[in-house]
Amino acid sequence: MAPSWWGRSGGGVGNGGGTPVVVKMENPNWSISEVEAAEVAPGSPAGAGKAGRGKNARQITWVLLLKAHRAAGRLTGAASAALAVASAARRRVAAGRTDSDAAPGENTALRTRFYGCIRVFLVLALLLLAVEVAAYLQGWHLEEVTSLLAVDGLFAASYAGWMRFRLEYLAPPLQFLTNACVVLFLIQSIDRLVLCLGCFWIRFKGIKPVPQAAGKPDVEAATDDYPMVLVQIPMCNEREVYQQSIGAVCNLDYPKSNFLVQVLDDSDDATTSALIKEEVEKWQREGVRIIYRHRVIRDGYKAGNLKSAMNCSYVKDYEFVVIFDADFQPQADFLKRTIPHFKGKDDVGLVQARWSFVNKDENLLTRLQNVNLCFHFEVEQQVNGAFLNFFGFNGTAGVWRIKALEDSGGWMERTTVEDMDIAVRAHLKGWKFLFLNDVECQCELPESYEAYRKQQHRWHSGPMQLFRLCFVDIIKSKIGFWKKCNLIFLFFLLRKLILPFYSFTLFCVILPMTMFVPEAELPAWVVCYIPATMSILNILPAPKSFPFIVPYLLFENTMSVTKFNAMISGLFQLGSAYEWVVTKKSGRSSEGDLLGLVEKHSKQQRVGSAPNLDALTKEESNPKKDSKKKKHNRIYRKELALSFLLLTAAARSLLSAQGIHFYFLLFQGVSFLVVGLDLIGEQVE
Repeated sequence: MAPSWWGRSGGGVGNGGGTPVVVKMENPNWSISEVEAAEVAPGSPAGAGKAGRGKNARQITWVLLLKAHRAAGRLTGAASAALAVASAARRRVAAGRTDSDAAPGENTALRTRFYGCIRVFLVLALLLLAVEVAAYLQGWHLEEVTSLLAVDGLFAASYAGWMRFRLEYLAPPLQFLTNACVVLFLIQSIDRLVLCLGCFWIRFKGIKPVPQAAGKPDVEAATDDYPMVLVQIPMCNEREVYQQSIGAVCNLDYPKSNFLVQVLDDSDDATTSALIKEEVEKWQREGVRIIYRHRVIRDGYKAGNLKSAMNCSYVKDYEFVVIFDADFQPQADFLKRTIPHFKGKDDVGLVQARWSFVNKDENLLTRLQNVNLCFHFEVEQQVNGAFLNFFGFNGTAGVWRIKALEDSGGWMERTTVEDMDIAVRAHLKGWKFLFLNDVECQCELPESYEAYRKQQHRWHSGPMQLFRLCFVDIIKSKIGFWKKCNLIFLFFLLRKLILPFYSFTLFCVILPMTMFVPEAELPAWVVCYIPATMSILNILPAPKSFPFIVPYLLFENTMSVTKFNAMISGLFQLGSAYEWVVTKKSGRSSEGDLLGLVEKHSKQQRVGSAPNLDALTKEESNPKKDSKKKKHNRIYRKELALSFLLLTAAARSLLSAQGIHFYFLLFQGVSFLVVGLDLIGEQVE
């Protein structure tokens, strides 16, 4: 029982003269509760009750001491956290590992040039800050140019010339660029608001795709009533997650004779390939129709892998094809909830399911990704699917009608976003898409910033490559005029080009420049109020993430550097536009899922995969393996240089007494610093 102290009556006061105070210690917090005197001694005299309303000196001392203890505990925790962050930052600097250390096949030319430009801006900002501080100390920041010309001295004349130069030559073009970015920002904000209103309307009206045979029980359907389905699992060196995806797919609740599983292995690691092949053979012995395919030459990456698999002679016997990436774990009823949506709808080419994430609470990085992707599926995909019957295929957890794939030209290796490529070509052919927000497929989010950065680079450079390639096809296509406008202006230009352009330009270039060229103004509502409103709208589909709304806003602006760099490389066909790096998986979800799979099917004598699962059990019980994992982190030079640039601009804003601009620049600079030192997420080797 927790210790408690009860207040005693002070001198000159009868029984019950003090207010009883109960103090409970529940590690690590203290709780204090006061009990009214009337409750403690209901039979005490009225005078004693009145006297009991006051606290004696000892009770007040206890309360103050306990509150001080709690405050000290919080300060100690904050100090420990700060020391941990400082220690991690020191280790990053001491290791000297930066993003200039290229991975095999990685092109760093554009990244180096981009970093060089940022570094030049940083040096200029530091020089200008020194000049502005010196002028501020002289009181010249309040003077007009004509007044400064009357001041003797070379420095005064130089500063007057700088003021005239920025007023006549820098401020007008900077103000024009500012106004242009603000207009783009408002257009994108309106687009985001319209999408949110569309999502609200869908919820209000209960709009969702309904299969034609929704009321027919599955038990009454004969095997012949189930269409033939081909399930493809493309993978490449994904040793951590191959078992969970193969196990989940092989346990789909669908007639075994009516679906075939293709494990499409592009691994160049012989050990990984052997393990995957062994897993496939074990499921074959259980009676599952599953095939292992291995390509020695990875032409075309994922698109080439899928294209090669579709060229098999037996594919003509199947009507639909389902694609699951290596870290995806479909529910057992996935096919029964998606395939019926094709019945009676010959113009439907794709049914896309929503993603859910098994590791969304792993660290701050995964929490912020969850906010973005929840908005993407709940709002963007659902609204576009409901009102336009078109959206970008997510590359996995989707069911394609094979006829639609063939009619659209099949998989092409011309970009790094083969999923968006096939979706656009199918849309131009008149095929419709359905999005099922209530059908979820579990997957894994990147837990390290390095993996997330490479994923985002591919996702934002690919659309620009695709836009250059299919622009003429869109113009010549037979779809309606408004559908062409939606594809060109909304799908590509606004959401794929303008969004990363203005995010980086407005908040990472223009805002710091306006601090050094105060004649060009950026309104406070652009810096604070509208971004905060848009962040609230973005976070609505993930209400549990509201405590992270400020980190989310800052992190999105931080990621604009990577997205802008990727967009430029894709638009102008630079070397890094064609980089394909498989997103690294940690496999944190696989152990528990597979062990649960063993317990679930042990009574059904499904022991074909038992050897690997037993080995996994032993592996899980052996903590030494995890201790061998070494963490390595990089210093990201662009983000680090931008953090110093923004912090320098924040210091300059103090001289102009711009409160909102100062706080935004300060927190955004700290955000860039955290990302630049790789303190967000976790990198495991």
